[in-house]
Amino acid sequence: MNPDRTVLTDAMWARVEPILPGKATDPGVTAANNRQFLEAVLWRIRTGSPCRDLPSDFGKWNSVFKRFRRWALSGTFERVYNELSDEFDFEYVFVDGTSVSTHQKAAGARGGPATRASAVPEEV
Repeated sequence: MNPDRTVLTDAMWARVEPILPGKATDPGVTAANNRQFLEAVLWRIRTGSPCRDLPSDFGKWNSVFKRFRRWALSGTFERVYNELSDEFDFEYVFVDGTSVSTHQKAAGARGGPATRASAVPEEV
């Protein structure tokens, strides 16, 4: 992973690190490199790529997907967003599924409303 291409600055990371799960002080397993994982999530958001296309520098795509799902269900991403939303570049970085699903329909996918003739007769 090229450190010049990362999204999180050291200052941002310092703000987010204490609210992430898997710290040494948390019960259970200590997380392996939360910063790298968060960069992987941000890479996916920026590129719009599926998990399977994740560069190997970020780890195994399936492990990233499983961790992403756990964090999403636990509200971790909401806490990260709330912490970083005042940062200029992070104001709108997290997108939920409703925004993504409406994009395909709005882009002209089949099955939209059909054009109907007006009920008012046309004058000749």
